[in-house]
Amino acid sequence: MRAVCVIGLGLIGGSVLRAASAAGRPAWGSTASEDDAAAARAEGFEVVDVAAALRRAATEDALVVVATPLTAVRDVLRAVAEHAPEAWLTDVVSVKDPVAAEVRSLLPGARYAGGHPMAGLSSSGWVAGSAELFSGAAWAVTLEEDTSLAAWREAAQLALDCGAQVVPTSAASHDSAVARISHLPHVFAAVLAAVGADGGPLALSLAAGSFRDGTRVAGSSPELVRAMTEGNRNALLDAVDDALGRLGAARGSLASTGGLKSTVDMGYDSRRFLDELVTCERTTTTVPLDAAAPQRLRELGDLGSRVVALTPDSAQVETPTSV
Repeated sequence: MRAVCVIGLGLIGGSVLRAASAAGRPAWGSTASEDDAAAARAEGFEVVDVAAALRRAATEDALVVVATPLTAVRDVLRAVAEHAPEAWLTDVVSVKDPVAAEVRSLLPGARYAGGHPMAGLSSSGWVAGSAELFSGAAWAVTLEEDTSLAAWREAAQLALDCGAQVVPTSAASHDSAVARISHLPHVFAAVLAAVGADGGPLALSLAAGSFRDGTRVAGSSPELVRAMTEGNRNALLDAVDDALGRLGAARGSLASTGGLKSTVDMGYDSRRFLDELVTCERTTTTVPLDAAAPQRLRELGDLGSRVVALTPDSAQVETPTSV
């Protein structure tokens, strides 16, 4: 099994290090956080400075995983360029286009495929992570026309070894999708929390499940939330515009007729579709990892499919039958 070098040992990076190690991979890491480094070492993991970690990655032909906030990615990639310029490389950053652009600029020789596990908590840091964080989760692994299948397979196999299921997609499609189902919810949670607080102690003392669920991610680190939302600015603007249009329609209906039937029914139907997509039966397809694979895998990813296993020359894909 290929060794793994994780740069950044917060919630996601720390969980990748734990999960990769639990899967039997040699694994070590590096972090700028002294607290995270100390906590990881206390659990028996090897944590060294970034230069040493990357030199070892080059020597052992390891897969380097960039697990820092988007704002720190450039500095990490510069270090990779200095110490392991031809490394196998992936990342777990929540926005993909900006990372891919930095890789193209700084590491043209890297064997890179971007990744993003769709798992997380409102808490952060090494102590919040676990080897089980990704169990059953979707993990996007980007596949462009110029992505080598070998690089994509390495990133995808790591996701599978961590217990996740792989969603093949392009960076642009990924960023558009997560703007709607991850980044916009963070914006909504912040707005909802502020609107609730404007109601004063009485409103907050009455806050129950719907308010707490709707504002859960507002408890995330503001710095991390800003990094991912501002880093996906263009796609997030489209999602915000869509949401504002729907809120405007709801307000207009409420003001003119006193009714919200269209808005409520639309939300109910959309939520039911999500539940059906998660629980429906799936058909299994085997996709050869040949020249046609990138387009075929992206098409299946667009249908909500997930890669659940890999062989040296094929991917086993499960597609929801309700789509």
